[in-house]
Amino acid sequence: MKKECIYTLKNQYRDDLNIYGYRFGRGEKAACIVGAIRGNEVQQLYICSQLVKSLKRLEEKGAIIGQNEILVIPSVNHSSMNISKRFWATDNTDINRMFPGYNAGETTQRIAAGLFDAIQGYSYGIQFPSFYLPGDFVPHVRMMETGFQSPSLANLFGMPYVVIRKPKPIDTTTLNYNWQIWNTNAFSLYTSATDYMDEASARQAVASVLRFLTRMGILRYTSHSGYLASVIREEDLTNVKTEYAGIYRRIASPGEEVHRGQVLAFVMDPMEGEVLGKILSPTDGIIFFAHKAPLVMEGTVIFKIIRRLHE
Repeated sequence: MKKECIYTLKNQYRDDLNIYGYRFGRGEKAACIVGAIRGNEVQQLYICSQLVKSLKRLEEKGAIIGQNEILVIPSVNHSSMNISKRFWATDNTDINRMFPGYNAGETTQRIAAGLFDAIQGYSYGIQFPSFYLPGDFVPHVRMMETGFQSPSLANLFGMPYVVIRKPKPIDTTTLNYNWQIWNTNAFSLYTSATDYMDEASARQAVASVLRFLTRMGILRYTSHSGYLASVIREEDLTNVKTEYAGIYRRIASPGEEVHRGQVLAFVMDPMEGEVLGKILSPTDGIIFFAHKAPLVMEGTVIFKIIRRLHE
């Protein structure tokens, strides 16, 4: 293992932002893994730390095959993580909306440019991002539909689902999209948590990455075969919105099978404690995403449901 600083942002009032990478093996740029780009992505940081630990042990055993290099970058925005901010602390901008970056631009544009320069040229790019809605997911692999995506490769992670997302204009500045445009097979792995550690889904994520690297001939590693993934499109998910604002009490959880008319959650009056309304499932299916924050506003998407195939 070789630890090196891949980018430094000079800071006048605080310590410099140093982004560190951990290199394993040597030779061709085989795979790059990026963790926490946002300051609240504690789970993503933890997963990468466990990957560093595992890859270090595997490298010592000679398990990296041939001339292959693996680069792991556990954290990009730890300056914001240190003060519990999701986005860049000074101007509240999102580094993951700044790619491919601009080295003479605003601060987050320069960070994105410095990171992207360091991670270009890898055959496979794996990112652990977080969603814009606060909540929990069924673990899955997500890909942008750029024309370069490969669902068959995404299946090799052995995660329960592969989600294909048609990019919106704002998505064209994400790492996943730009990796694909610059000829890297890019995959975003979502687990069950963001701002706290979920051990079970973290172990599943680590195993899925090691499984993928093994199946691509980069690692020599023995693991169970994982899931035969179901490939779904994001626009085919059924969104469930609340008509009420108030305290949110969730009944159903991601991965749970639900039926049409089943109660998924309650919204309660924050002052009087009475139930304002019940949130009912509009279809039979499996919960893919569930809102987690204790308060909701009217019109908030609080569940995404995978409809049954016969519907």
